[in-house]
Amino acid sequence: MRGGNLVVGQAGGATAVINSSLVGVVESALAAGYRAVYGMRRGAEGALQDDYVDLSSLAPERLEAVATTPGAALASSRRMVSDEEIEALLTSYSDNDVTAMVYIGGNDSADTVHRVARMAIDLGLDISAIAVPKTIDNDLPVTDHSPGYGSIARYVAVATMDSAKDTESMPTMYPVKFIEVMGRDAGWVAAASALGKQRPADAPHLIYVPERPVSRTQLLDDVRRVYEEFGYVVAVVTETMRDEHGHPFADPSSSGDRDAFGHPLLRGTAQAMVELVQSELGLRARFDKPGSLQRMSTAFSSRVDVEEAREAGRAAVQLASADETDRMVTLVREADQPYRCSTSSAPLAAIANRQSLLPDEFLDRTGRMTTESFRRYALPLLGPDPFPRYERIGDLPSISLSHPHST
Repeated sequence: MRGGNLVVGQAGGATAVINSSLVGVVESALAAGYRAVYGMRRGAEGALQDDYVDLSSLAPERLEAVATTPGAALASSRRMVSDEEIEALLTSYSDNDVTAMVYIGGNDSADTVHRVARMAIDLGLDISAIAVPKTIDNDLPVTDHSPGYGSIARYVAVATMDSAKDTESMPTMYPVKFIEVMGRDAGWVAAASALGKQRPADAPHLIYVPERPVSRTQLLDDVRRVYEEFGYVVAVVTETMRDEHGHPFADPSSSGDRDAFGHPLLRGTAQAMVELVQSELGLRARFDKPGSLQRMSTAFSSRVDVEEAREAGRAAVQLASADETDRMVTLVREADQPYRCSTSSAPLAAIANRQSLLPDEFLDRTGRMTTESFRRYALPLLGPDPFPRYERIGDLPSISLSHPHST
């Protein structure tokens, strides 16, 4: 039993299950004997302003409701902290008997926790710093997958099924549709759009991921080919898609915009593709862009994702209580059928500022569709019965009322 106080914060883009991890931290910390659990408002930004809330005071029923609430309950930020700010933060923690810091976030947050842990060691302070994985991008290395991915994967898969039905219903009006989804440099989210696909005619017909840049000529050839085969086209595209020269499809005016960690903020990828198809192929096209709804929807959150996110929060406290530091909780897949997963941990030096991209075996030879290997990997993360059942009657044979058919 470690004792002292524990601080916890949330960073980066919120998800449908990030608060499940938060509640896992709080309940486990109180059970482990920490005197109090203090939550940073707005992550590192609030911590630097000495802005905290006492999470120990929350009634159990209120805490349980927080666990199933989307968004970051403590509020989040993408604040990059300097070495001087980290030293000041650690000094404050030492003065207030804070013996553990848990930070829930993605790649950049892992780097922040790594720096906090190393400086605490350098300063001779007995403060554990542990990271809890959180990213819909699913691009954290070492861990089998990241909390947040299973829920957005389910949402995108069902949203693609639904949006495609609209296109299928009116193929002569808007025969081409692009669906733009999230994903920084990795195509995990876009790949998930194919999980509800049962046969070649089902959407998506094309998937564009950052791991496989595509020329404008090839994109037009892809769309033309699918249109000639099925009469309509539904393509899912990652928001950061680039061509074979590394130039983004997005609005060029947005290419200079970057967040605090230097990541480009690109806008307008699907719109640019729509305009390209309309001008070069003469096909009417439109696009759908779920935006933040895709990573926040609780209606399609994965039960598996919710439970694993909470367990990741609990595991972080167990690490801190055992005097571990400079580590991130990882998820370890034990089996696919039936699906089983446990927690472990890895050194943050192996995770911070690194990315896990889609493996080659998860994409077919064209690079425009996923494989059965990806399906085996991703489908269990969506939870039981992830999809509605849809039926198609458009393939019934046509008949003429002027020439009654035999029965």
